[in-house]
Amino acid sequence: MSMFRPSGDVPANLPVRSHGPAVRLGPDNDQAPGVTTFYREPIEMPTGHSFRVLRWRHNMREIELVISPQRSVKLEGEGTHWHYHKAMELTLITSGEGMRFVGDRMQPFAAKDLVLLGEHLPHYWQARGPLSGISLQWHFPLAHPFWVFAESENFGDYFHAATRGVHFTGEAARKLEILMRQIPDADGLHRLGSFFNILSICITTRDCDRTFISENSVLLSSESRHQLAMQAAVRYVLIHFREQITLSHLLQVTRMTKPTFSRQFMQRCGKTLSEFIQQVRLDAVCHELIKTDNSIVDAALANGFSHISFFNKAFRRAMNCSPSEYRVKYKDAPSVG
Repeated sequence: MSMFRPSGDVPANLPVRSHGPAVRLGPDNDQAPGVTTFYREPIEMPTGHSFRVLRWRHNMREIELVISPQRSVKLEGEGTHWHYHKAMELTLITSGEGMRFVGDRMQPFAAKDLVLLGEHLPHYWQARGPLSGISLQWHFPLAHPFWVFAESENFGDYFHAATRGVHFTGEAARKLEILMRQIPDADGLHRLGSFFNILSICITTRDCDRTFISENSVLLSSESRHQLAMQAAVRYVLIHFREQITLSHLLQVTRMTKPTFSRQFMQRCGKTLSEFIQQVRLDAVCHELIKTDNSIVDAALANGFSHISFFNKAFRRAMNCSPSEYRVKYKDAPSVG
Protein backbone atom coordinates (compact mmCIF):
# COMPACT_ATOMS: atom_id res chain seq x y z
CA MET A 1 0.00 0.00 0.00
CA SER A 2 1.40 3.40 -0.92
CA MET A 3 2.09 6.07 1.64
CA PHE A 4 -0.07 8.63 -0.13
CA ARG A 5 -3.17 8.58 -2.28
CA PRO A 6 -2.34 9.42 -5.92
CA SER A 7 -3.40 12.75 -7.37
CA GLY A 8 -5.98 12.56 -10.14
CA ASP A 9 -6.57 16.20 -11.06
CA VAL A 10 -5.07 16.34 -14.55
CA PRO A 11 -4.38 13.49 -17.02
CA ALA A 12 -0.67 12.94 -17.53
CA ASN A 13 0.35 14.39 -20.88
CA LEU A 14 3.96 15.44 -20.50
CA PRO A 15 6.75 13.17 -21.74
CA VAL A 16 9.70 12.90 -19.39
CA ARG A 17 13.22 11.62 -19.72
CA SER A 18 14.49 9.82 -16.67
CA HIS A 19 18.19 9.52 -17.41
CA GLY A 20 21.01 10.62 -19.64
CA PRO A 21 22.87 13.91 -19.89
CA ALA A 22 20.86 17.02 -19.20
CA VAL A 23 21.23 19.95 -21.58
CA ARG A 24 19.36 23.23 -21.48
CA LEU A 25 17.67 23.90 -24.82
CA GLY A 26 15.82 26.99 -25.98
CA PRO A 27 15.09 30.15 -23.99
CA ASP A 28 15.28 30.19 -20.22
CA ASN A 29 11.69 31.33 -19.78
CA ASP A 30 8.35 30.32 -21.22
CA GLN A 31 9.67 26.91 -22.14
CA ALA A 32 7.11 24.71 -23.85
CA PRO A 33 5.72 21.91 -21.65
CA GLY A 34 6.60 19.32 -24.29
CA VAL A 35 10.35 19.91 -24.05
CA THR A 36 11.93 16.73 -22.68
CA THR A 37 15.47 17.84 -21.90
CA PHE A 38 16.16 19.13 -18.43
CA TYR A 39 18.81 21.38 -16.96
CA ARG A 40 20.64 19.94 -13.97
CA GLU A 41 20.92 22.69 -11.39
CA PRO A 42 24.11 22.54 -9.30
CA ILE A 43 23.30 23.05 -5.63
CA GLU A 44 25.79 23.65 -2.85
CA MET A 45 24.91 24.15 0.79
CA PRO A 46 26.26 27.32 2.45
CA THR A 47 29.27 26.71 4.65
CA GLY A 48 28.16 25.80 8.15
CA HIS A 49 24.59 24.94 7.11
CA SER A 50 22.84 21.57 6.69
CA PHE A 51 20.24 23.00 4.31
CA ARG A 52 19.59 26.21 2.45
CA VAL A 53 16.75 28.72 2.52
CA LEU A 54 15.67 30.48 -0.67
CA ARG A 55 13.26 33.39 -0.98
CA TRP A 56 11.91 35.35 -3.93
CA ARG A 57 9.64 38.39 -3.91
CA HIS A 58 8.79 39.00 -7.59
CA ASN A 59 9.75 35.99 -9.73
CA MET A 60 11.70 32.75 -9.59
CA ARG A 61 14.65 34.12 -11.53
CA GLU A 62 15.54 36.72 -8.91
CA ILE A 63 15.98 34.85 -5.64
CA GLU A 64 17.82 35.29 -2.39
CA LEU A 65 19.88 32.68 -0.58
CA VAL A 66 19.04 33.58 3.03
CA ILE A 67 22.16 32.80 5.08
CA SER A 68 20.81 34.44 8.24
CA PRO A 69 18.27 37.12 9.18
CA GLN A 70 21.02 39.71 8.62
CA ARG A 71 22.62 38.27 5.49
CA SER A 72 21.41 37.10 2.10
CA VAL A 73 23.03 36.51 -1.30
CA LYS A 74 21.36 37.14 -4.66
CA LEU A 75 21.18 34.14 -7.01
CA GLU A 76 19.80 33.47 -10.45
CA GLY A 77 16.91 31.04 -10.00
CA GLU A 78 16.10 28.10 -12.25
CA GLY A 79 12.42 27.65 -11.38
CA THR A 80 11.03 29.09 -14.63
CA HIS A 81 12.19 26.24 -16.88
CA TRP A 82 12.47 22.46 -16.68
CA HIS A 83 15.26 21.55 -14.30
CA TYR A 84 16.20 19.04 -11.64
CA HIS A 85 18.80 18.76 -8.89
CA LYS A 86 20.27 16.35 -6.36
CA ALA A 87 18.64 18.12 -3.43
CA MET A 88 15.19 17.58 -2.01
CA GLU A 89 13.04 20.70 -1.99
CA LEU A 90 10.03 21.99 -0.09
CA THR A 91 8.48 25.01 -1.82
CA LEU A 92 5.78 27.36 -0.54
CA ILE A 93 4.14 29.87 -2.90
CA THR A 94 3.26 32.91 -0.80
CA SER A 95 1.62 34.92 -3.59
CA GLY A 96 0.84 34.52 -7.29
CA GLU A 97 -0.68 31.86 -9.51
CA GLY A 98 -0.01 29.84 -12.64
CA MET A 99 0.74 26.27 -13.73
CA ARG A 100 3.04 23.88 -11.89
CA PHE A 101 4.90 21.15 -13.83
CA VAL A 102 6.27 18.24 -11.76
CA GLY A 103 7.36 14.97 -13.35
CA ASP A 104 4.56 13.93 -15.69
CA ARG A 105 1.92 16.29 -14.26
CA MET A 106 0.74 19.82 -14.96
CA GLN A 107 -1.56 21.42 -12.39
CA PRO A 108 -2.68 24.94 -11.50
CA PHE A 109 -1.25 26.57 -8.39
CA ALA A 110 -2.08 29.64 -6.33
CA ALA A 111 -0.95 31.28 -3.10
CA LYS A 112 -0.25 28.83 -0.24
CA ASP A 113 0.58 26.02 -2.69
CA LEU A 114 3.04 23.74 -0.88
CA VAL A 115 4.94 20.89 -2.52
CA LEU A 116 7.77 18.53 -1.62
CA LEU A 117 10.05 17.49 -4.49
CA GLY A 118 12.34 14.48 -4.29
CA GLU A 119 15.84 14.15 -5.63
CA HIS A 120 16.26 14.41 -9.43
CA LEU A 121 12.57 15.16 -10.00
CA PRO A 122 12.11 17.53 -13.01
CA HIS A 123 9.92 20.55 -12.26
CA TYR A 124 9.19 24.19 -12.97
CA TRP A 125 6.57 26.87 -12.32
CA GLN A 126 4.91 28.93 -15.07
CA ALA A 127 3.56 32.03 -13.33
CA ARG A 128 0.93 34.45 -14.52
CA GLY A 129 2.27 37.72 -13.19
CA PRO A 130 4.36 38.37 -10.06
CA LEU A 131 5.28 35.40 -7.89
CA SER A 132 6.75 35.17 -4.38
CA GLY A 133 7.69 32.21 -2.23
CA ILE A 134 10.11 30.33 -0.01
CA SER A 135 12.02 27.10 -0.62
CA LEU A 136 14.07 24.80 1.59
CA GLN A 137 16.61 22.54 -0.08
CA TRP A 138 18.69 19.76 1.49
CA HIS A 139 20.75 16.80 0.38
CA PHE A 140 21.38 13.91 2.75
CA PRO A 141 23.41 11.25 0.88
CA LEU A 142 23.96 7.87 2.47
CA ALA A 143 27.12 8.97 4.27
CA HIS A 144 25.51 12.08 5.78
CA PRO A 145 25.50 12.22 9.61
CA PHE A 146 21.70 12.64 9.50
CA TRP A 147 21.34 8.87 9.02
CA VAL A 148 23.27 8.04 12.21
CA PHE A 149 20.34 9.09 14.40
CA ALA A 150 17.92 6.27 15.16
CA GLU A 151 15.04 8.72 14.68
CA SER A 152 15.97 9.15 11.00
CA GLU A 153 15.38 5.49 10.13
CA ASN A 154 11.88 6.03 8.71
CA PHE A 155 12.91 8.96 6.54
CA GLY A 156 14.52 6.71 3.91
CA ASP A 157 11.16 5.41 2.70
CA TYR A 158 9.65 8.86 2.87
CA PHE A 159 12.44 10.55 0.91
CA HIS A 160 12.15 7.89 -1.76
CA ALA A 161 8.38 8.33 -1.99
CA ALA A 162 8.96 12.02 -2.64
CA THR A 163 10.49 11.20 -6.02
CA ARG A 164 6.92 11.51 -7.32
CA GLY A 165 6.41 14.86 -5.60
CA VAL A 166 4.00 15.48 -2.72
CA HIS A 167 1.31 18.18 -2.49
CA PHE A 168 0.32 19.21 1.04
CA THR A 169 -3.12 20.53 1.95
CA GLY A 170 -5.31 20.91 5.03
CA GLU A 171 -3.95 21.13 8.56
CA ALA A 172 -0.50 19.91 7.54
CA ALA A 173 -0.16 22.67 4.96
CA ARG A 174 -1.25 25.26 7.53
CA LYS A 175 1.38 24.13 10.05
CA LEU A 176 4.09 23.90 7.42
CA GLU A 177 3.25 27.35 6.04
CA ILE A 178 3.70 28.93 9.48
CA LEU A 179 7.13 27.34 9.92
CA MET A 180 8.18 28.10 6.35
CA ARG A 181 7.36 31.79 6.77
CA GLN A 182 9.31 31.94 10.03
CA ILE A 183 12.47 30.11 9.02
CA PRO A 184 14.12 32.93 7.00
CA ASP A 185 14.09 35.02 10.20
CA ALA A 186 15.56 32.21 12.32
CA ASP A 187 19.23 31.45 12.81
CA GLY A 188 21.52 28.80 14.25
CA LEU A 189 19.92 26.05 16.31
CA HIS A 190 16.54 27.80 16.15
CA ARG A 191 16.59 27.48 12.38
CA LEU A 192 17.79 23.87 12.56
CA GLY A 193 15.06 23.03 15.07
CA SER A 194 12.42 24.55 12.79
CA PHE A 195 13.77 22.48 9.91
CA PHE A 196 13.48 19.26 11.91
CA ASN A 197 9.94 20.24 12.91
CA ILE A 198 9.12 20.66 9.23
CA LEU A 199 10.52 17.21 8.39
CA SER A 200 8.55 15.72 11.26
CA ILE A 201 5.29 17.23 10.03
CA CYS A 202 5.98 16.03 6.49
CA ILE A 203 6.50 12.42 7.53
CA THR A 204 3.58 12.29 10.01
CA THR A 205 0.99 14.05 7.84
CA ARG A 206 -2.24 12.12 7.37
CA ASP A 207 -2.96 10.69 3.92
CA CYS A 208 -5.95 13.00 3.55
CA ASP A 209 -3.63 16.03 3.72
CA ARG A 210 -1.06 14.91 1.13
CA THR A 211 -1.16 13.53 -2.39
CA PHE A 212 1.33 12.34 -4.95
CA ILE A 213 1.79 14.82 -7.79
CA SER A 214 3.42 12.78 -10.56
CA GLU A 215 1.71 9.60 -11.72
CA ASN A 216 5.09 7.88 -11.98
CA SER A 217 8.53 8.38 -10.51
CA VAL A 218 10.85 9.82 -13.14
CA LEU A 219 13.75 7.85 -11.65
CA LEU A 220 14.74 4.54 -13.16
CA SER A 221 13.96 1.58 -10.94
CA SER A 222 17.68 0.81 -10.73
CA GLU A 223 18.19 4.18 -9.04
CA SER A 224 16.17 3.14 -6.01
CA ARG A 225 16.05 -0.66 -5.92
CA HIS A 226 18.82 -1.02 -3.38
CA GLN A 227 18.44 2.33 -1.64
CA LEU A 228 17.31 0.96 1.71
CA ALA A 229 19.92 -1.79 1.74
CA MET A 230 22.76 0.66 1.10
CA GLN A 231 21.32 3.03 3.68
CA ALA A 232 21.39 0.22 6.24
CA ALA A 233 24.99 -0.61 5.34
CA VAL A 234 26.20 2.97 5.64
CA ARG A 235 24.32 3.49 8.90
CA TYR A 236 25.91 0.33 10.29
CA VAL A 237 29.40 1.54 9.39
CA LEU A 238 28.81 4.99 10.89
CA ILE A 239 27.67 3.45 14.16
CA HIS A 240 30.15 0.55 14.43
CA PHE A 241 33.31 1.89 12.73
CA ARG A 242 35.27 1.62 16.00
CA GLU A 243 34.66 -2.13 15.96
CA GLN A 244 35.74 -4.82 13.53
CA ILE A 245 33.48 -4.71 10.46
CA THR A 246 33.40 -7.61 8.03
CA LEU A 247 31.93 -7.79 4.55
CA SER A 248 30.16 -11.03 5.42
CA HIS A 249 28.25 -9.33 8.21
CA LEU A 250 27.18 -6.46 5.95
CA LEU A 251 26.02 -8.97 3.36
CA GLN A 252 23.75 -10.39 6.06
CA VAL A 253 22.52 -6.91 7.00
CA THR A 254 21.70 -5.99 3.40
CA ARG A 255 20.73 -9.50 2.20
CA MET A 256 22.84 -9.03 -0.91
CA THR A 257 25.35 -11.09 -2.78
CA LYS A 258 28.96 -9.92 -2.70
CA PRO A 259 29.03 -8.74 -6.37
CA THR A 260 25.74 -6.82 -6.02
CA PHE A 261 26.78 -5.22 -2.76
CA SER A 262 30.18 -4.16 -4.09
CA ARG A 263 28.68 -2.72 -7.25
CA GLN A 264 25.87 -0.84 -5.48
CA PHE A 265 28.17 0.50 -2.76
CA MET A 266 30.63 1.88 -5.31
CA GLN A 267 27.84 3.45 -7.37
CA ARG A 268 26.19 5.16 -4.42
CA CYS A 269 29.15 6.04 -2.20
CA GLY A 270 31.85 6.56 -4.82
CA LYS A 271 34.32 4.25 -3.09
CA THR A 272 34.73 0.67 -1.96
CA LEU A 273 33.52 -0.49 1.44
CA SER A 274 37.05 -0.68 2.84
CA GLU A 275 37.84 2.82 1.55
CA PHE A 276 34.66 4.18 3.13
CA ILE A 277 35.36 2.55 6.51
CA GLN A 278 38.89 3.92 6.45
CA GLN A 279 37.63 7.41 5.60
CA VAL A 280 35.15 7.36 8.50
CA ARG A 281 37.83 6.17 10.92
CA LEU A 282 40.32 8.80 9.74
CA ASP A 283 37.73 11.55 10.12
CA ALA A 284 37.09 10.40 13.69
CA VAL A 285 40.81 10.36 14.47
CA CYS A 286 41.21 13.86 13.03
CA HIS A 287 38.42 15.12 15.23
CA GLU A 288 40.02 13.53 18.29
CA LEU A 289 43.45 14.95 17.47
CA ILE A 290 41.97 18.45 17.38
CA LYS A 291 39.48 18.25 20.24
CA THR A 292 41.38 16.14 22.80
CA ASP A 293 44.87 15.68 24.20
CA ASN A 294 44.79 11.90 23.73
CA SER A 295 47.91 10.38 22.27
CA ILE A 296 48.00 9.61 18.56
CA VAL A 297 48.26 5.88 19.27
CA ASP A 298 45.27 5.94 21.62
CA ALA A 299 43.24 7.96 19.10
CA ALA A 300 44.01 5.49 16.33
CA LEU A 301 43.28 2.38 18.41
CA ALA A 302 40.06 3.88 19.81
CA ASN A 303 38.72 4.53 16.31
CA GLY A 304 39.13 1.15 14.69
CA PHE A 305 42.78 0.99 13.60
CA SER A 306 44.50 -2.11 14.94
CA HIS A 307 47.91 -1.60 13.31
CA ILE A 308 49.68 1.70 13.95
CA SER A 309 52.05 1.35 10.99
CA PHE A 310 49.10 0.94 8.63
CA PHE A 311 47.32 3.85 10.29
CA ASN A 312 50.31 6.16 9.85
CA LYS A 313 50.59 5.32 6.15
CA ALA A 314 46.85 5.72 5.56
CA PHE A 315 46.77 9.02 7.44
CA ARG A 316 49.68 10.52 5.50
CA ARG A 317 48.22 9.33 2.20
CA ALA A 318 44.84 10.93 2.96
CA MET A 319 45.95 14.13 4.74
CA ASN A 320 49.35 14.75 3.11
CA CYS A 321 50.94 15.08 6.55
CA SER A 322 51.63 13.01 9.64
CA PRO A 323 49.13 12.84 12.54
CA SER A 324 51.43 14.96 14.72
CA GLU A 325 51.78 17.60 11.99
CA TYR A 326 48.01 17.63 11.56
CA ARG A 327 47.47 18.22 15.29
CA VAL A 328 49.95 21.09 15.38
CA LYS A 329 48.41 22.71 12.32
CA TYR A 330 44.72 22.46 13.26
CA LYS A 331 44.34 22.02 17.01
CA ASP A 332 43.83 25.73 17.70
CA ALA A 333 41.98 26.50 14.46
CA PRO A 334 38.28 27.05 15.24
CA SER A 335 37.11 26.33 11.67
CA VAL A 336 38.26 22.70 11.69
CA GLY A 337 36.42 19.80 13.34
